[in-house]
Amino acid sequence: MESLLKRELNTVTLKALGHAAAVLMDLDFCLKIEMCKLVAKKMFDGEMASLEAILKTSTVRVPKPVKVISLSDGGAVFVMEHFDIHSLNRYMATLGEQLADLHLHNAKLKEQQRKDVQTAGKGPGQSEMQYVNKFGFHITTCCGYLPQHNDWQSDWVNFFTQQRLQVQLDLIEKEYGDREVRDLWSKLQLKIPALFHDIEIMPALLHGDLWGGNIGQVEDGPVIFDPASFYGHSEFELAISGIFGGFGTAFYTAYHNKIPKAPGFEKRLKLYQLFHYLNHWNHFGTGYRGSSVSTMKALIP
Repeated sequence: MESLLKRELNTVTLKALGHAAAVLMDLDFCLKIEMCKLVAKKMFDGEMASLEAILKTSTVRVPKPVKVISLSDGGAVFVMEHFDIHSLNRYMATLGEQLADLHLHNAKLKEQQRKDVQTAGKGPGQSEMQYVNKFGFHITTCCGYLPQHNDWQSDWVNFFTQQRLQVQLDLIEKEYGDREVRDLWSKLQLKIPALFHDIEIMPALLHGDLWGGNIGQVEDGPVIFDPASFYGHSEFELAISGIFGGFGTAFYTAYHNKIPKAPGFEKRLKLYQLFHYLNHWNHFGTGYRGSSVSTMKALIP
C-alpha cells in the first residue's frame, strides 16, 4: 500500500494520522480507505465529483479532492486536502449563510445567463459553471454505501419520488416484504404532489448528506465534507439535520434569512426525512422501521 501511494501521488513522505482510515502525506493531504469491493470506486468517484462541484461555487469550504486510486483487490483509496477539523461552534451562523449561498448559486448563474443574453453582442458567460435546469447529477453518488440514481429529470416531484423514495422502498420490499409499508406507500405517493402546490423549485446544488458528523470548523471558518451531491430542492438539505441534530439555532436563522421558508415547509421536511429513515433502515436494519412508518402515517391525512 505504501509504495502504491508514493508512486500514485509522487511523494516520498507518508505519516500516520493515528487512525486506520487516514494518513498524512507531505502534511497537505489526507486519505480515506474503503475496502468494500462492491462500492469503493463508485463511492469515491461520486464523492470526488461532489467536492469538485461545491468547490467551483466558491461558497462553502470543502476539502480539495486529489485522486481516487483503485487497489488490486477491488478496494479503493481517496486522497483529498487535509484539514485539522474541530467541532463546529463559533461558525454556526456562517455555515448557515454559506450553505444558503451554495443553494442559491445555480439561481444566480441563471440570472447572469439571462443578463448576458440581453446584453447586445454578448453571448453566454464563460463561467466555469453553467446554469443547470434539471434535477440530478452527472455521476452516481452514494448516501452511505447505497448508490443514488441521479438520472436527469425536469420535474422535481418525479425525481424525488422515483429516484429517491421508490428506490429505498424497493430495497425494503426485497429484503423484508413489509405489507404495512407497502400499503402506506400506495396511499402516500398519491398525496405527494399536493405538498408542492404553488411553489417554484429551482435546481440547487446540494451537499446531499449534511448531518452533524459531516460538518466542522477550522481556524478561519466552517467546513463540510463527505458529500453525496446532486441538484435538487434546497429544502431537502435540511431534513437530516433535524433527525440527528448538531446544528444550532444560529445556523437555521442565518440560512432562512437568505432562503425563507415557503408555505408547507414543515410537511415537506417530513417527506424528506422519510428518505433518510428509509435509507438508514436499508443500512442498519429494522431499528429505523418505526420512524419510517410513523413518518409515512403523519404524511397521510
